[in-house]
Amino acid sequence: MYIEGEPVDHVLHQAALGSVPRSIADPIATNAANITGQLTMLVAAKDAGVKSFVYAASSSTYGDHPALPKIEERIGKPLSPYAVTKVVNEMYADVFAGTYGFKATGLRYFNVFGKRQNPNGAYAAVIPKWAGAMMTGDTLFINGDGETSRDFCYVENAVQANLLAAVAKSKGQGGVYNVAVGGRTTLNQLFTYLVEVLSSHGVSYDKSPVHGDFRPGDVRHSQADITKSQRLLGYNPTYAIFDGIMEAMPWYIKYYMCS
Repeated sequence: MYIEGEPVDHVLHQAALGSVPRSIADPIATNAANITGQLTMLVAAKDAGVKSFVYAASSSTYGDHPALPKIEERIGKPLSPYAVTKVVNEMYADVFAGTYGFKATGLRYFNVFGKRQNPNGAYAAVIPKWAGAMMTGDTLFINGDGETSRDFCYVENAVQANLLAAVAKSKGQGGVYNVAVGGRTTLNQLFTYLVEVLSSHGVSYDKSPVHGDFRPGDVRHSQADITKSQRLLGYNPTYAIFDGIMEAMPWYIKYYMCS
């Protein structure tokens, strides 16, 4: 909690206007929130002399680079306005380090999910969106053939990375780090996991998913190399995707029971 007039030692800047499709529909709003917002935070933190500044970077920065797993030093061309804003965020952080001696640490999140993630709206993330469809008995849609893969990261892993980055020693401050589990899960596998976990809670879903077109701006496969995060931050993800789904689903079940 921030109390006006009290000194701030550590800043964890998570705010952004997310979603690749939303950025394609409204690139100006995405640019204003993600680039101007980041720059405003950097200036304020620098002027306040904070001890550490950690911000939400994104795996979308890897763009069209084909190599797997994704290593921090190798990025490609961005594939969406959202990805452009996250690349610029990293560029600004690098410039602030070189120009002002102010180090900002970026955490490249890979498909973070967890409790309280909004399941509604056009830009809802895949896990809460699918869980909601299953619990209400609606048809579930998959973009493409379902073999698109992601490195899904439960929110507790992301929290761990933030706390470690905030108090990192000087050699760990600045630059960017992958935050994920270092694995790959296809959308078809994700569908199976959700059905299984919900079934264990007495929620049955027996409809087959409907496959549609691939979504513009999406990369085909994504997987993180977390070696750098482990080595310099001491990061050690404690939740694999299935564990995270098991942990999160009771909240979604309660959410829909009370809706």
